[in-house]
Amino acid sequence: MEALRQDDPRRFGPYTVLARLRETASAVQYLAHAATAPDAVVITAARPGLAALPAFRRRFQAEADTADRLTGDRSRPAVADDAASDAADESPDDDLLWTASPYVPALTLAEAIGTTGPLPERAVRILGAGIAETLSRAHATGAVLQGLAPRTVLLAGDGPRLTAFGPLGAAAAAEARPGGQLSVRLGYLTPEQVAGEEPGPASDLFVLGLLLAYAATGTTPLADGPAAEGAERIARTAPELGAVPEELRDLVARCLAKAPADRPSAGTVAAELALEGAAGMAKGGWLPEALAAAVAEQGARAREAVASGRPIEEPADGPVSASSGGPAKVPADAPVGTPVDAAVEGPVDAPPIEPVDTPPDAPIDTSIPAAAVPAPTPTTAPAVEPLPLPGSLPLPDTRTAQFGNLGRQVPGTDRPTTQLSVPPELTGRPAASAAAAPAPAALPAGPASAMPGGVPAVPPPMVPPVPLPVPAGRTVTSVRSSSPDADRRTLLIGLAAGAAGLVVGGGGALALSGGDGGTTDDPKPAPGHSGPTVAGLPPQPRWVYTVPAAEEAPLTAAVWNDRLLVLTGRSGATAVDLRTGRRIWENADAAEGRAALPAGKDLCFIAAPSGFLWLSPKDGKTVHQVEHAALSPSMPKLSAPEIVGSSGPVVWFTGSEKVTVKAPPPKKGKKRGKDKQVVRAYLFAYDIVRREQLWRAPVPAGRDGTPVHRLIAVREDNLVVRQSPATLAPGDVRAAKGRAVFRSFGRRTGKALWTKQFGTVAPDAAVTGDDRGLLYAAVGDDLQAFETPAGKPKWTLNGTGGTPYGTPVATGAVLHTTNRNQEVGAVERETGRLRWRRSTEAAIGTAAPAVTLSTTGRTLLAADGAQVTAFAAEDGRRLWKFQDIGTQDPKGPTVTAPYRVLTTGRTAVVQRGRIFYAFPVA
Repeated sequence: MEALRQDDPRRFGPYTVLARLRETASAVQYLAHAATAPDAVVITAARPGLAALPAFRRRFQAEADTADRLTGDRSRPAVADDAASDAADESPDDDLLWTASPYVPALTLAEAIGTTGPLPERAVRILGAGIAETLSRAHATGAVLQGLAPRTVLLAGDGPRLTAFGPLGAAAAAEARPGGQLSVRLGYLTPEQVAGEEPGPASDLFVLGLLLAYAATGTTPLADGPAAEGAERIARTAPELGAVPEELRDLVARCLAKAPADRPSAGTVAAELALEGAAGMAKGGWLPEALAAAVAEQGARAREAVASGRPIEEPADGPVSASSGGPAKVPADAPVGTPVDAAVEGPVDAPPIEPVDTPPDAPIDTSIPAAAVPAPTPTTAPAVEPLPLPGSLPLPDTRTAQFGNLGRQVPGTDRPTTQLSVPPELTGRPAASAAAAPAPAALPAGPASAMPGGVPAVPPPMVPPVPLPVPAGRTVTSVRSSSPDADRRTLLIGLAAGAAGLVVGGGGALALSGGDGGTTDDPKPAPGHSGPTVAGLPPQPRWVYTVPAAEEAPLTAAVWNDRLLVLTGRSGATAVDLRTGRRIWENADAAEGRAALPAGKDLCFIAAPSGFLWLSPKDGKTVHQVEHAALSPSMPKLSAPEIVGSSGPVVWFTGSEKVTVKAPPPKKGKKRGKDKQVVRAYLFAYDIVRREQLWRAPVPAGRDGTPVHRLIAVREDNLVVRQSPATLAPGDVRAAKGRAVFRSFGRRTGKALWTKQFGTVAPDAAVTGDDRGLLYAAVGDDLQAFETPAGKPKWTLNGTGGTPYGTPVATGAVLHTTNRNQEVGAVERETGRLRWRRSTEAAIGTAAPAVTLSTTGRTLLAADGAQVTAFAAEDGRRLWKFQDIGTQDPKGPTVTAPYRVLTTGRTAVVQRGRIFYAFPVA
């Protein structure tokens, strides 16, 4: 709950406004009460810039009518407004819209998941049954609800409720457009909408399936991944439901069937989830204890506010959030320094998509004829469900990730845009244009998007917020109409292939014309069903973390068990929560650490100059420490290890010690020679879970002692390593004759298996191996595959002169390639046949981009000094590009650090110097 702002209205008809609850895309919602009634109500006041549009008023009214018809134990009754009919004066404010509905203590589904995580199976059943019962009533009238989203579903003490009864109430964003059009950005699409078909009752069931999976797991199927793939995921990709409870999995899968005919009816879903009905199953309580307590506390706060009868004052410690216990979220265009506190990441609304503006007479959606409509009759109608009282917004936390200006630019186009038609208005009767409505030019261009957690988004720069005028004389109510006819208007969704959103289907922009039969000010013709795309903008990062200015840039970054991003630097190790981007601990013992690996599920292993450390992932405290001298019992003078690589609980490292080699006994009559100091180097295998050495194998010493090796391949029975050319001793350099030397050791015993050179592979050439016995290496301008240990060339992929290949990545039957010409590609591992090759479109530099595959293998990310480019691994489609703008301080140093990518789960963590971005990927 938030204190009223200076320009907020204090009264709506008989209701005294007590607090600002939250902002949605189309309205501002207030907690209020009437002197003649003991209970609190929620006033939903339409934004004046939207209420001026006839299209908005009709849609607002249609959804209010739908709410009236669906009122039942899972919806809510309207509050009678006697003052509306008693008003005697008319004023310009009469054209504003507002509704009143009973306040019911509750959390939105998004807030509940953000507070405690996934719901228990029983709660999911009650939630789904309650929604399905409402859908069944809507579908019985021939309506399609299109109002389901995590933020439009309420979890009250006696069962679930809905807050939206159409696309306007569930919109992610809405704005007034030139020519009297209303642009509404949707959050969800279904396979039939992607195919250009009109949604039907089965469309609501598809979204219900998404909500059930989200409630049960905390994540939305098909939501993660590059924005440009949103439509394709919905249309073709099978949802991953492994985390959904087994008893619910089959039902959720049927709801998410691609063909509408294959989905169950709402009544079937309700019966399968709760045969006795949602209300009956919820008797005696249905929410987890923490959520039930939050709902109860919320109700108590509301009663205190009503009892005092006075507007809530600003608390001493700052304003409180508009969300109720849920995570605060910050939009991408928020000012630098806006705090984020997202404990659990829920579904994210799609990024803005340029709406399709079309004249009212465009030949689309002609199923509804144009007609004149009588003037509306004022009354009070419920447009949205009461919203929960919010909890407190945490004070700004300097340890929390900060969203900054990402400097996103629109690159060139890649593929056509898909235009999807949207059906006629759900139900209800459109009202005539209000002649007294203020001119759109005098109002703001439109509201900023309402965030899923309930925190208002920041208005666009240079557009000051416009207050809702205080009603003068009479109740400002929602508009009602009695005409059975609807006017002709155009409804289009523009789903940009390269800019689809993160929420399933990527969202879309819904453009509604003014509908008065006149012409639009926009001279553009109606779009066809294909056209140029808005090229791949990167998805909105889940969080952005910046290393504090007082600390140096990290030396290493690693992912620990898909939970933590562990950074090591000169002052110690730092852990960042991968869900929220918040720094959660620091450890000075790990200063200048060079590796961070999971030591089982309970410890984080770090190789530091002082020895090996095992840290607690909860608080970062050092649990175990082994000095170098204790790593190998027979080598008390072991040097600081150089990490080679790891697999599972085993880490391989090289180490050395200086030993004295005594001179041999002199021959008769000869003097005894001098003892010599020599360096003996070894490759070690060490189990970091059991904390013991497995084996050691001798290797040539390095130029200055300990050699540095790189892990080339890990196979079932052996591993392959290559020594870094910078650490080769002079004798080894001469013996190699300009070619790289590879060594193989048994994984279990450390026995030396072979030492080989392959073709003319240079000591510093890009090389990798696979688990099938092949080694892939850059040879001149070409890429060659060799059989190991035989050394026989298997195939050669010819390159371009002067642009050698970088280190490839093998997955499945494919090898993903990269070269200095800023090209990435895919070849068949067995034959070398090229499947595809694409340019990152970055300037040609001195090195090939580093390529990384997402955990699923579906997204290939290429990182260089200029940008990160994401491609579909299957066919090479460019999905998006990302470039940050470096330092925010104009007087600060220019950021020259290259981009690096780490992948974990459905997230790609992109690093550039001191800044880390967490992007969703497929």
